[in-house]
Amino acid sequence: RVHTEEAREKTMPHVEITFLKGRTLEQKRKLVKRVTDALVEEAGATREAVSVAIVEVEKEDFARGGVLIADRK
Repeated sequence: RVHTEEAREKTMPHVEITFLKGRTLEQKRKLVKRVTDALVEEAGATREAVSVAIVEVEKEDFARGGVLIADRK
């Protein structure tokens, strides 16, 4: 499939942020704005082209070093 620069501009860049549940709506708003601002300023993206997805996971659904976060002390 061939993508034109214009088509790519409408869908890129995309950022996905995964973290444990517990952030407030205001924290998410600020984070999305700052990530978008950085991509506009540093990568030359247009604000409208930047998409950000926030993925929240439970402690039972995320592990580091082979150990669930829920099992860490």
